[in-house]
Amino acid sequence: MIDRRAFLKAGGIALVTLGAGPSFLHRTALAAAEPGAHRRRKVLVTIFQRGAMDGLMAVSPTDDAALRKLRPRLAMSAARNAGDAALVDLGVGFALHPALAPLEPLFRQRQLAIVHAVGSPDPTRSHFDAQDYMETGTPGRKGTADGWLNRVAGRLGHDATPFRAVSLSRALPRSLYGPAPALAVTDLRQLRVRLPGAQAAAQAAGQGFEALYEETSQKLLHDTAHETFEAVDTLERLDVERYRPAPGADYPSSPLGRSLMQIAFLVKSEVGLEVAFAESGGWDTHVQQGTVNGTFANRARDLARSIAAFWTDLGTYRDDVVLMTMTEFGRTVAENGSGGTDHGHGSCLFVLGGGVDGGKVHGSFPGLRREALFEGRDLPVTTDFRSVFAEVAGRHFGIDDDGVIFPGWSGPRLPLIKRS
Repeated sequence: MIDRRAFLKAGGIALVTLGAGPSFLHRTALAAAEPGAHRRRKVLVTIFQRGAMDGLMAVSPTDDAALRKLRPRLAMSAARNAGDAALVDLGVGFALHPALAPLEPLFRQRQLAIVHAVGSPDPTRSHFDAQDYMETGTPGRKGTADGWLNRVAGRLGHDATPFRAVSLSRALPRSLYGPAPALAVTDLRQLRVRLPGAQAAAQAAGQGFEALYEETSQKLLHDTAHETFEAVDTLERLDVERYRPAPGADYPSSPLGRSLMQIAFLVKSEVGLEVAFAESGGWDTHVQQGTVNGTFANRARDLARSIAAFWTDLGTYRDDVVLMTMTEFGRTVAENGSGGTDHGHGSCLFVLGGGVDGGKVHGSFPGLRREALFEGRDLPVTTDFRSVFAEVAGRHFGIDDDGVIFPGWSGPRLPLIKRS
């Protein structure tokens, strides 16, 4: 047995997860299992586009003169003739930004659906408040303790696994706060006890580290530490370092690309993953938003390439997975004086899956005439985000108690998932 004092003085010891040991230990789960022991499960993958994506640039109405008038520098035309700067006409009255072109085949194959003029009924233009409302599922209500994805995870009822709910992020997102176990980690390859020195010495030190936690008098720390080491052992047996995506899955070397690749790894490893969360930042385009190039195009290209690679990588596991994007609010219909757009209201989102009623733009798009705009300046919210989230999670997992997932809400679901 390693001496406690000598071990702690040795240095170079870190349980690498979201950056700190105890906070991770408190959040991680109940028991790790052998790879594949949980069999294939339904998985919901969510991507939060932080900063407020411009839904009117992502998915533009093709024949709305008001948009071209209000955005003389930012408006783009649909691809009736081939051209690098042309929008990708979807043939349904809307067109994708050219940087989102990797999503077009999924739309044509009716696996990808778009919801437009969607968002929170609360009119806040604060990033912090709007993200909080969307992640807790309680718009207009501050101080909600748990998140909507945690409530979903708590209703699934399968055998416990530390990988049931996983966020590929530095910190646990608000949507996964709550009593159901959830794990946050930026890189699965670093979910381990990392020690200097030769392999045998490091292994011995790691065993000593585990023994120290076994001796602790704090039951919570003892139990969660033991479970954490089991989770680490599971990943080591899976050998995440050797994972190679499926042929044709060309992930970008970005945080989102890496996150989705690791989520694909967990799905295909059958470790019991059911809820996954990833983030895409940089959507707050006040300045130099650009058209075919620029801030928006860079973020959109990364999003589309990451999603397309993920979907290719899944292979036959696509039958088990639904992916959904979200953003806290949209942008102003009119461009500003800095070549960008300001905080708005309604935006759009994407839902991808084999059971999705794809190839359509869902929701009610009111047009962009001044009298149709929210407060005379923004795309209004005609579809409450809870109508979409409840439909996707409820239909995918067979959850019918929407009032539990979204406290105080009894609105209708938006029919996005095919009825069998």
